[in-house]
Amino acid sequence: MLFFEGENIQNILFKSWSIESSSKWTIKNPAKGQCGVTALVINDLYGGEILKTDLEDGWHFYNEINGKRYDFTESQFLSSFEYMDVPSNREEAFADTNDKQYNYLKKRVNEKITNK
Repeated sequence: MLFFEGENIQNILFKSWSIESSSKWTIKNPAKGQCGVTALVINDLYGGEILKTDLEDGWHFYNEINGKRYDFTESQFLSSFEYMDVPSNREEAFADTNDKQYNYLKKRVNEKITNK
């Protein structure tokens, strides 16, 4: 798992997601709809590649860093699936979000990282 000053980045994301970062967010499923925006913010922080898998509801985005797959939003799914690891990019991931959601999540994550 990836860490910032001892805190798991997954926990930072969980505390940062809201209706402001995805219109599909709910209290019961905070990762819902967060895949594109999260893949972008993680790419900003750690670099690596953005990958995608075609699912029933459309493309699901996640990251590959130093040869390892990281899917920080996999908890949104009720069942597991087989990853396709199709190469993607920032433009495709951004099509899954918008400026407002991206800027909100990036700001929230950065605040939580710098306020440690």
